[in-house]
Amino acid sequence: MKLKNIIFSSSLFLFSLFILTNCSNNSSSAKAGQKAAATTKPADSAKADATAAVDTTVAPVSYPPLNKKLYDSLMKKLAHGDTTGKWPVKNQPYPLPGAILPFKRVVAYYGNLYSKKMGILGELPPNEMLQHLHAAVKEWEKADPATPVQPALHYIAVVASGDPGKDHMYRHRMPFKQIDTILYLAKKAHAIVFLDIQVSLSNIRAEMPLLEKYWKMPNVHCGIDPEFSMKDGTLPGKKIGTFDAADVNYVSAYLSKIVDENHLPPKIFIVHRFTKKMLTNYKQIKLHKETQILINMDGWGEPDLKTGTYRNFIYPEPVQFTGFKLFYKNDLKKAPHHMLTPTEVLKYKPYPIYIQYQ
Repeated sequence: MKLKNIIFSSSLFLFSLFILTNCSNNSSSAKAGQKAAATTKPADSAKADATAAVDTTVAPVSYPPLNKKLYDSLMKKLAHGDTTGKWPVKNQPYPLPGAILPFKRVVAYYGNLYSKKMGILGELPPNEMLQHLHAAVKEWEKADPATPVQPALHYIAVVASGDPGKDHMYRHRMPFKQIDTILYLAKKAHAIVFLDIQVSLSNIRAEMPLLEKYWKMPNVHCGIDPEFSMKDGTLPGKKIGTFDAADVNYVSAYLSKIVDENHLPPKIFIVHRFTKKMLTNYKQIKLHKETQILINMDGWGEPDLKTGTYRNFIYPEPVQFTGFKLFYKNDLKKAPHHMLTPTEVLKYKPYPIYIQYQ
């Protein structure tokens, strides 16, 4: 299968456009980052920043016991008639009460507020973006009326960059003020939040704990991007990176501990993928009742190419749940210049339970 269109997926084609200097989680460096990114910052994101001071806390919720019979039924439904025994995944633990999957399908808008080029989340003014997200939710509700839809904002909180930064790790950590803005916007939209990590020359063990105050929030979930995990020291953008099962297990164990200690509902944990080598030793990935692991088909291209990627790299290596990414612009670049519709995506086996728009 040809991969030349899909090989540079979610952010590589934007890589050279997104350069943030000295952007970290303190107020002085946040100002520096905002100045450096002035040319790509949405026109009204300053207004959004101002609203971030509004309380974004989420009140504790008491969840009813898990309906195991319903859970089993919905997992079987997600398998979409698969007869190979791969789906649903066998011997997986039941999640804690309050689990989102498979009871709801998550529909997420992806991007970064500093750049109009990294996805729909940052491309449009915030209120307009939320209106578009609401419309996308309605499309999925219409395509699959039996599955409620949970809106989400998927924010790139650690961004691979062409600029080395002070520590020469070629990644920039977004200021907490920007993350708080996303929490504020999510609250307006009754959405959950995903914080996505592109480690570049750093590593996941160094980055995860720095966001711990957000992981302790019941409405904040996690994504990691192997595309920008450059274990051999190659600069991001030169080739596709990789994560191993050991990296995935670290994150899921870390999140599980946070969930357990803070009496939270399960965290959805997303791993992006569009090549085989992006995720190695998948059979060694450990499942926990505190986390729900989802492998997200993250490549762009024409419909046949995306279909092949899902069939070759997602379907045959089952972990727990699957997702599918749609690109408003890049999926249209080649004939037939068509982005898959919800009805078309629902033809895949297994059914994707997480849908991401960039």
